[in-house]
Amino acid sequence: MNLLTIIGESLRALRTNRLRTGLTMLGMIIGVAAVVLLISIGQGAQSKINQSIATMGSNLFIVLPGATSSGGLSFGSGSVKTLTVGDSEAIAELSLVEATAPVISGTAQLNYGANNWSTTITGTTPDYFNVGNWNIESGTFFSESEMRSAVRVAVLGKETARNLFGQEGATGKIIRVTNRPFLVIGVLEAKGQSLSGRDQDDNVFIPLTTSERQITGNQFPGSIRYMMVQAKSAKTMDEAEAEIVDLLRQRHRITGDMENDFTVRNLAAIADVATGTAKLMSLMLGAIASISLLVGGIGIMNIMLVSVTERTREIGIRMAIGANRRAILTQFLAEAVMICILGGVAGIILGISGAWIVSQLADMLIVITLGMVVLAFAFASAIGIFFGFYPARKAALLKPVEALRYE
Repeated sequence: MNLLTIIGESLRALRTNRLRTGLTMLGMIIGVAAVVLLISIGQGAQSKINQSIATMGSNLFIVLPGATSSGGLSFGSGSVKTLTVGDSEAIAELSLVEATAPVISGTAQLNYGANNWSTTITGTTPDYFNVGNWNIESGTFFSESEMRSAVRVAVLGKETARNLFGQEGATGKIIRVTNRPFLVIGVLEAKGQSLSGRDQDDNVFIPLTTSERQITGNQFPGSIRYMMVQAKSAKTMDEAEAEIVDLLRQRHRITGDMENDFTVRNLAAIADVATGTAKLMSLMLGAIASISLLVGGIGIMNIMLVSVTERTREIGIRMAIGANRRAILTQFLAEAVMICILGGVAGIILGISGAWIVSQLADMLIVITLGMVVLAFAFASAIGIFFGFYPARKAALLKPVEALRYE
């Protein structure tokens, strides 16, 4: 028997009991659809995290001021002003450090005409945009000379510009920051949310000196809220961190077993943890969905066993007129595989449709790849072969005489 003949006979056998075939196929449809839907959600979450990581910049550390305690209470990192611009400049001179960017941040009210918007204001240096992997959409970044002169210029995040100006161009316009006029010299390209869920595009950037002297104020001149540090390569991250710690301990006169008055966080390590978590979630979702495929496979085996019992006389007649055991095995195995293949195709269509609906209703990023579809289809076919083999073998091992006498 050639392949086309086997497929034709399998389809005819399945059509004789359409309702039973449909119900058997339903388990496979639901299983494959669940695999496609849940894996696409998991990969979408992983892709979203990867996008957030890509916007952060590469080989980054964030250095925060240290903790303190008062009256028996311990306050967290950043509660004491222990970092200075001088620390940032000294770290920038280290052999394994590419650049640093000190930051003073706070909140400010922005006004343009009748529009106003409260947002985060970040005072920093021009290196911040390179370290943080920012791209300019229109205009330009502020320069080193503008920072030294404490010029009132501002670079707006995409969301901030949209809320202040709508569809109107922002570059070259005058806005008021805490009632002080600032010239908008640039608008940044959109980045989206950070790993912490903060909207990176809702921000306004001004020169560090301008922020310290005119906007946020500073009880301790020269102190900063934190600094971004970029290592020269991913391979030297651990060595660079050690250099940073040693230098700051020396500058802050921390000796022996004294605790550091600063905290160095490796953002690459945090990103790796987030990526690993997303991959694990994707695998778990796939494993959960695969259980429904196994349940569908068990249903196929049960139905095929019933089919073998019902068609025992048919099997006996086929054997009596010359069909060998291999032909009987192939026939019943082909029927099980056809149920899985047809159910798999329908399940893939249902899963892709469900993923699209979820992405529209829940505003989620859904990733569907050809590899995922092929894997689901192959898994469905494998389920058919695995669970269909035992009933097919049982049919092939029937003795012709006993099969013909079966009532």
